[in-house]
Amino acid sequence: MSLLLTRPIVFIDLETTGVNLSTDRIVEVAMIKILPDASRQVKRKLINPGMPIPPQSIEIHGITDAMVKDAPTFKQSGNELKQFIEHCDMGGYNSNRFDIPMLMEEFLRAGMDVDLSTRRMVDVQHIFYTMEPRTLTAAYKFYCEKELIDAHSAEADVSATIDVLLSQIKRYPQLGNSIDTILGTIGEDKVVDYARRFLFDDKGVEVFNFGKHKGRPVVDVLKAEPQYYDWMMRGDFPLHTKQKLTEILNRTLLKNN
Repeated sequence: MSLLLTRPIVFIDLETTGVNLSTDRIVEVAMIKILPDASRQVKRKLINPGMPIPPQSIEIHGITDAMVKDAPTFKQSGNELKQFIEHCDMGGYNSNRFDIPMLMEEFLRAGMDVDLSTRRMVDVQHIFYTMEPRTLTAAYKFYCEKELIDAHSAEADVSATIDVLLSQIKRYPQLGNSIDTILGTIGEDKVVDYARRFLFDDKGVEVFNFGKHKGRPVVDVLKAEPQYYDWMMRGDFPLHTKQKLTEILNRTLLKNN
């Protein structure tokens, strides 16, 4: 069974210097775009992260400093990547919690305005964990009955992710085969910032998702403790988190004036 698409969807996998959204950087981007007619477009790029790649990361993905020495920086590649995902939904494996937040941090660091708020996001791991909790390698073996060769090669991983999704919609008829039916079955994350430091509560109000104020409305905390805003802006939080915090503060100030 193929995906029923009303607009293209781009599946993404990143290899990085590490997993910290604030301090780590992308070293490889692989994207596969599926068009409504089922044709595919592939984009893969090595990225110079502008920092040494830690040995423990090299052990995972095999990308060395020498391999990216002459590669473009993310800032140099940003427009090309932005154009590739324009007007597309997004997908991947654990992409909602890592790949997309990391990609957005890189866009922000490059000074590029990329808005994904209207995009649908299909995280194949979410489907897998909802139906059969496992890892990507196990998911590939479980759903596709194959061994995943070259795991942690970005292009191999993103291609395997698409294969897993196609097998999932075949195995679970209740998922349907459109983005709407899939997300309608497994649920769709409604997040404020991609790092999930803030969430929407059941009334649609932004609340803290960490620390001593967890569960409290952000607006209430900013009114009671204005210095908390300054603390977060100075802290080691992702740029997108800080951007959303500032938007909430500005909206509050505008409302009070």
